[in-house]
Amino acid sequence: MTESKPLNWTPTPGVGYSVIRRGDGGMTLTFTDLSDVTLAHWHEFALEHLLEADRRTRNLYDLRAVKEIPEKAVRMAVDANSDPSARNIRVAVVVADQSIVDAILNVAALAEAGSASAMKIFTDINEAEAWLGRSLDQI
Repeated sequence: MTESKPLNWTPTPGVGYSVIRRGDGGMTLTFTDLSDVTLAHWHEFALEHLLEADRRTRNLYDLRAVKEIPEKAVRMAVDANSDPSARNIRVAVVVADQSIVDAILNVAALAEAGSASAMKIFTDINEAEAWLGRSLDQI
């Protein structure tokens, strides 16, 4: 049995997200806001973890508490997701409703960068977990 990598994340006052290690070795990131402070902190954290991405990882982004996703947040996520190191990552993003899914997809379609990770957006956390749990040849 291999040990989980260290999380290298500690709660920071004023930052609107938390991170826990998943049982499968990935991470669950739960956001309560997408302020500039939160986005900057997350972007730095995400890029640091991409540098260490040495095996297939499953990450869940829970954004259900966020009622509006700013274009800046989508563009930052597209930037991180286009890093070649993201090829080893499967990302499930869970949002509050279909209107948020549509808004994210519209901005992401306009972004110039391509996607390196396997990513899918959900409105149901159980569907997201089921998708993350599937073997890679079923994606």
